[in-house]
Amino acid sequence: MSYQLICSDIDGTLLNKDRELSKATIEQVKRVAPIPMVLISSRMPKALRHLQHDFGNASAPLIAYNGGLVLDQERVLHSTFIKNEVLAEIINQSANTSIHLSLFHADEWYVPSMDYWAKREENNTKVTPEIKSSVEVLNAWSQEGKGAHKIMCMGDAEEIDALYKSLEATFSEEIMLYRSKDTYIEISHKDISKKTAIEVLLKNYYTDFSMEKVIAFGDNYNDIEMLKAVGLGVAVANANEEVLQIADAVTDTNKNDGVAKAIKEFVK
Repeated sequence: MSYQLICSDIDGTLLNKDRELSKATIEQVKRVAPIPMVLISSRMPKALRHLQHDFGNASAPLIAYNGGLVLDQERVLHSTFIKNEVLAEIINQSANTSIHLSLFHADEWYVPSMDYWAKREENNTKVTPEIKSSVEVLNAWSQEGKGAHKIMCMGDAEEIDALYKSLEATFSEEIMLYRSKDTYIEISHKDISKKTAIEVLLKNYYTDFSMEKVIAFGDNYNDIEMLKAVGLGVAVANANEEVLQIADAVTDTNKNDGVAKAIKEFVK
């Protein structure tokens, strides 16, 4: 198969143990150019662009917030955000807990303070948030007709578990709740996914080929639908067992240049 588009998850898949792109990965992406590498992640756009520059493909589209925002440079190809009524309830339920809320819209990231959780995410993504109370953010977004592309709730495992169960019971028809760790909840709109985001690109940007010509890489539950939909879905060896089971192929771990090795093998 002659693949015409590469899509890759970031954390746990593309980046090495230092949360950086390895020399081998950069070399393989540059080798197969002009086949584009589209980064597809739960991260905000600003946390993806420095990686695009490392690849030398800053002009390629990018997919942020697990598909909630699809961009061609600054042009918005697709945007779906969470209703502010949902955000208001999350703020209300978190008010008397130790739970940290990070609120994201496009390249905006707001935190109530630079606490442990904010610093941890800043270190992971190389982006610095703006300090503003969640209520202030909600009020501003309501006036501006905006909402959260992503909400991250981080804190004590028991408090996070209680919040997860409450939100799942109340808003399961509107939001997708994802837990990468017992201290995290990542929240996005129910109607979006990495698969739907690739479909947006194929409809609006890469219009001369189909999903069969796409190779994609992932490691976690939110990658499963994408890996099953594309022509070749590749899991890194450190992926969750469910991801390994559905993948068309398994490469080495993210720490051992798995994506680079698969590109070398499958993309000629």
